Amino acid sequence: MTQIDDRCAAPAAPSAPPGEGVGEAFDARRFRESAGAVAARLAGPLTDLSVRGLALTDPAELTAAARALMTAERDRIAPHDPARLDAIMDLYVRTGIPVHSPGAMGRQFSGVVPLAGVMDFAGAMVSQPASFYEAGQLPSVAERIMGEELGRLIGWDPAAAAMVTTSGGSLANLTALLAARARAFPALWTRGGTDGVRPAVAVGADAHYSVTRAAGVMGIGETQIVRLPLDAARRIDVRRAGPALAAARRRGLSVFCLVASAGTTSVGAFDPLDELAGLCREHGLWLHVDGAHGASLLVSGELRGRLRGVEHADSLTWDAHKLMFVPAPCTMLFYRDGARSLGAFRQRASYVFDEEPDEYAALDSGGRNFECTKRPMIMPLWTLWAMHGPALFAQKIEHVCRLARDAHGLLLAEPDFEAVHAPQANILCFRHRPRGLAAPDVHRFQNAVRNRVRGGGSFFISKVDIDGTAALRAVLMSHHTTLDHVRMLLAEIRDAGRALLAEGADR
Repeated sequence: MTQIDDRCAAPAAPSAPPGEGVGEAFDARRFRESAGAVAARLAGPLTDLSVRGLALTDPAELTAAARALMTAERDRIAPHDPARLDAIMDLYVRTGIPVHSPGAMGRQFSGVVPLAGVMDFAGAMVSQPASFYEAGQLPSVAERIMGEELGRLIGWDPAAAAMVTTSGGSLANLTALLAARARAFPALWTRGGTDGVRPAVAVGADAHYSVTRAAGVMGIGETQIVRLPLDAARRIDVRRAGPALAAARRRGLSVFCLVASAGTTSVGAFDPLDELAGLCREHGLWLHVDGAHGASLLVSGELRGRLRGVEHADSLTWDAHKLMFVPAPCTMLFYRDGARSLGAFRQRASYVFDEEPDEYAALDSGGRNFECTKRPMIMPLWTLWAMHGPALFAQKIEHVCRLARDAHGLLLAEPDFEAVHAPQANILCFRHRPRGLAAPDVHRFQNAVRNRVRGGGSFFISKVDIDGTAALRAVLMSHHTTLDHVRMLLAEIRDAGRALLAEGADR
């Protein structure tokens, strides 16, 4: 092997300090000025309660506008330009969903509680990755506290249960399925292969696509996903689920987990968890509840009955960035038996995992979540809970769920609208069926109405296919939205429908 003689090496040049531009970029005074300017810009939407929808910008125009805001400097650090920062913020806010507007009804997120946004900003600046206690001490403690607080609402023993935060409900569902698989097939992680066994997952027909995507990531093919039939309320039909599981077993499938929904993305339906828990006990299955949307109803004494039986589940996904109004992502994955949470991932890495765990490593979550580096996402939620308590969340959730129920009643009285379901939470799906609309045209008409409203109206709504036919979908998230706003939405939908029918007649 060739040896390198250090005596012949050229002397190293002394390390030079970075240029002045680096120091300016980290300057505390500049930070305070920039933070103040950004906060002032973000405070505006909190007081602007005008009814506004989503104004989509042509991607080419937005790209050109974004490029125009970029400095041309490449060889030196460009100085701070307050005007450029203000223009960037203006473009950012102006092209985003007006989440604080009463007209924003398109997605399952809303304007965050301002204090939660402040804490998210603090988390970015303090920069404490939260998978290991030594890197994020308070986030690790806050995660344990919130696990105990919310675990009690689920109905679990805090001494036995466990919670870990993950970056989104999709990752939480994948992690839960891995833990369930580890219980059923403990050798798979190390040995690989299935020895002829065909692992399978049972899901409701309206399960979120992340569940079947997770199954695909795990190597469980489409033919090994057992889709359980729904009842008239679009919940898993327990009466027919048993025979479906028996049929899967006859096909040679080894179903190890049943995934139920607590607030489906399509219509916000809650599966009958109590009865499904009994079915899972009968078949020896892990019961995972995807409560990404609806688990937040547990904080409300008025609404928590929607999740009756959740205490019998083995795991639960809960997105706080939906109905607890904090910045995304903030997903919590709960296990009734905390020891099972260690089954999802089985690895050793000397640079992060301690050979001799101590009281500090006991709060590490890196062994139970996929991410090594993850944001301290629990901090905004814990801060709100610490400052205001659960009533802040309960009152807002109760408002939007009550509004969905009242809006459903309003729809039933309108002859040109069809309510697709009775809302169980804050999602309401319906169709506009004006006189003269032929049955074969209903699907295309709903999509066209939605696009017309989104393109130029005061409201932002979404759409969903239900039994193969499109429906309009309103997700009521703002405490500023009232039944009068729902009436305004229906009027705007009627206007869009009339214009579309007239255009069709002209052709």
